[in-house]
Amino acid sequence: MDYKYSVKANWGKTSTDQFIKHEDRMQFHIEGFPGNVWVTEDNVYADRWISRRSATVKTKSQAQAIVDSEIDDAQAFYDNLSEEDQALQSRPTDITLP
Repeated sequence: MDYKYSVKANWGKTSTDQFIKHEDRMQFHIEGFPGNVWVTEDNVYADRWISRRSATVKTKSQAQAIVDSEIDDAQAFYDNLSEEDQALQSRPTDITLP
């Protein structure tokens, strides 16, 4: 499967609009990652969603760099926690985009 990568902040559900609608999920695969990175199938429905959301299209390497930066920051934050606080959660793991 071919993918497209884009960046846009998720606004969730509002009274008039949802960031990702049920119809979207039925028409194409979409998955969110740290840094507001979105990975979608490469098809016309995903292209329309990206356009409607005014998302910024990225290459895979650009999107991966954004995710890596977010994970690096989260890992540094975790590493600076006390041992007690570290015991309450897991250290963020690296993510490789599809």
